[in-house]
Amino acid sequence: MKLLIVDDSNVIRRAIQRAIGEPDYEIRTAGNGAEAINVFDEFGPEVVTMDITMPEMDGLMCVDMILQRNPGTRILIISALADASTAVEAVKRGAQGFLLKPFTAETLNTELVELFRD
Repeated sequence: MKLLIVDDSNVIRRAIQRAIGEPDYEIRTAGNGAEAINVFDEFGPEVVTMDITMPEMDGLMCVDMILQRNPGTRILIISALADASTAVEAVKRGAQGFLLKPFTAETLNTELVELFRD
């Protein structure tokens, strides 16, 4: 399965990769929404983890653009923004899940499994 990790923090991108630790995933990363769109177009991932607050293009706008390209893409928002309205907005735009930072490997992997139960 192809996974795109989008976060402006290299530390968080690496933490997500380590937490997944699954050889079943082919993983690419992007440091902002604009870069994510380019990687998405080249790579064609089935799953995207997305931060919200990033330079150049925020995660919510990036969700919109990804889902315009492929409405079947599964998106998990991973954000430090604990605001309930942010989670609601992300889901309204088409994200399937919302995970707060800091996260554990267990909660991340549980959320990724849940993406495919719908």
